[in-house]
Amino acid sequence: MPLLSLVLVVHREQGWLPELAESVLSQDFRDLELIAIDDASPDHAPGMLDELAERDRRVRVRHLAERVGFGEARNLGLEMAGGDYVWFVDTTDLVPEGALARLAAAAGSADLLLLRHAKDDLLGRRTMAPPADALHAWNKVFRRGFLRELGVRFGPGAFSELTVTWPALLRAERVENVPGESYVRREPPNAESEGSPFDVFAQYEAVLCPEVVPAMVRHELALLARLPAGERPEFFRRMSESWPATVPPLGSRALELRARLVKRGDWRAYRLFEESLAARRKLAPGRVRSEVRRRAKRAARIRSGAVERHYRRQLREPLDPNLAVFAAYWYRGYSCNPRAIYERLRELRPEVHGVWVVNTQGAHTIPDGVDYAMSGTREYYDLIARASWFVNNVNFPNNLVKREGTVHVMTHHGTPLKRMGLDVQKPGGAAALLRRCARWDFSVSQNAFTTPIWERVYPTRYESLETGYPRNDVLANAHAEDAERIRAELGIEAGQRAVLYTPTHREYQDEYVPLLDPGRVAGALGEGWVLLARAHYFYGDLGLASAGGRVIDVSAHPSIEELCLAADVLVTDYSSIMFDYGVLDRPIVIYAPDWEEYRETRGTTFDLMAEPPGLVARSEPELVEALRAGDEASALRAAFRARFCYLDDGRAAERVVRRVWLGEPAEAPAQPAVSGAQAP
Repeated sequence: MPLLSLVLVVHREQGWLPELAESVLSQDFRDLELIAIDDASPDHAPGMLDELAERDRRVRVRHLAERVGFGEARNLGLEMAGGDYVWFVDTTDLVPEGALARLAAAAGSADLLLLRHAKDDLLGRRTMAPPADALHAWNKVFRRGFLRELGVRFGPGAFSELTVTWPALLRAERVENVPGESYVRREPPNAESEGSPFDVFAQYEAVLCPEVVPAMVRHELALLARLPAGERPEFFRRMSESWPATVPPLGSRALELRARLVKRGDWRAYRLFEESLAARRKLAPGRVRSEVRRRAKRAARIRSGAVERHYRRQLREPLDPNLAVFAAYWYRGYSCNPRAIYERLRELRPEVHGVWVVNTQGAHTIPDGVDYAMSGTREYYDLIARASWFVNNVNFPNNLVKREGTVHVMTHHGTPLKRMGLDVQKPGGAAALLRRCARWDFSVSQNAFTTPIWERVYPTRYESLETGYPRNDVLANAHAEDAERIRAELGIEAGQRAVLYTPTHREYQDEYVPLLDPGRVAGALGEGWVLLARAHYFYGDLGLASAGGRVIDVSAHPSIEELCLAADVLVTDYSSIMFDYGVLDRPIVIYAPDWEEYRETRGTTFDLMAEPPGLVARSEPELVEALRAGDEASALRAAFRARFCYLDDGRAAERVVRRVWLGEPAEAPAQPAVSGAQAP
């Protein structure tokens, strides 16, 4: 039997699971088992756990058909545990390197091990936390036989660990402090929670004794302060009824006054006391200066223009239940996933009035019959003030107000090979990013690989719509005549093989630095070939003026989907277009002369060189050779398609519309059985 059993209850939180498992299973200390209780998790976590168990015999998984809650699931994990010691860890957290070995060295015959833990913020910045308290199980390791002797169980609902931690702390004969940092606590906004703050009363009732009272009082007073205003009177009443007649000294005059008011059951006096404290804090010199600055900034905003004032007035008007606002690429035009959703919505819910927001550049892309408004105008502010629906493939500006009753659909615009969101945020931008993401109600995902990544790097509360990408419906539904028409419009001659070249943006470069000469490649390929070169929208120009007749600059073409249909083969480096072009089941060549630099500088979610969608070229001669080789990488492409493109069946936009506007379940095709497909 192992020395240590780690018990992990999993319900949602799929984006964080791989990191926690890796932090445990990759350590040099091996004398352990990881017992994972799948508490009827409705996402990809059950499959991830099964894959972990297949890869590592130390992982044991139990799947529950119905959710029982964290407390009962931990009880089941404790029953399964075979280790001398048991440790209850959370999915969103980490075990630092070396912590398991330090824990084993400290164990001996101790009944209870107390752990020092650190806290990571959303950017991974770490600070050491105070010593272990009684509130949590994850900062304690228990001798399994000791828990059996105590006969304790985790309670139902919130704060379920109190019924285990307090008896263990009070009755342990030998307690050891484990040196060093042994646990890393992360509390992302989308961490799973259950129960109600009111559950705390039953948990403390089960363990109440004089030694527990001071901590209980502090805990419940802290909970009271965080509750919504409407719930506080009832919580206060429950506190007053459940507290013992005598409350020991609390070491703080303010705390003891609060406790006396609770014992008296005087909610009005308690509220007035808290209001007076709040007023005094506001009058502190530093806060006075802060308030002056805040009011000055507010005045500046008010003076910023009549249009902004108009927006504030419009926010007081009723929402229009049939008004939907669409946008794409920072108002650059009519395109991508929002376009596909808009067009399907017109068919399934014609009474919904969809209006696009565009800037001067984007206005030229709006087709006849599509309503639009120019960003920054009064009409624009009328729309965003009163719309009930927002659809965008990037975030709307910071000044957009998410009103109660509005629904926000984030469609994204690519499957993430490159790291995104909080993985690449600088400290100053994380808070603003999370405020924007907090507006989302739905997040569209192309596949099972992407969904956990979005949930980890954009960790706010929303429903993931794993539907496939709506923009790829046109690729899945296209016919040969569509491709012929587009090729003719582009000037591609009959019989020519068309290569679409789409280099990605490199954030670490100030301007476009060509790594490939399209004219030279086209010349080397010779007669019968044409190269369609498309610059990333951040650049707009690949410098193709002297590239020659067999190179066509398609950077200004309004539809990347049409260019994909026209091309016989795709050449790209690290652009997410590879995941879209894969829908067509045509050859893809990865041109990666700077893979190591790109991976080190930007960061990637998987090793593209190990799992490419086709042949890989590291130089222009290799690229020419790969293009001439034809379809020699069909097996690689098949595995890639099975992993990333299996949902793109031509009905993704319909699935989004049916879920968001019709309230139907977002049913989608099952994923083919491909090893590693669910774990990012």
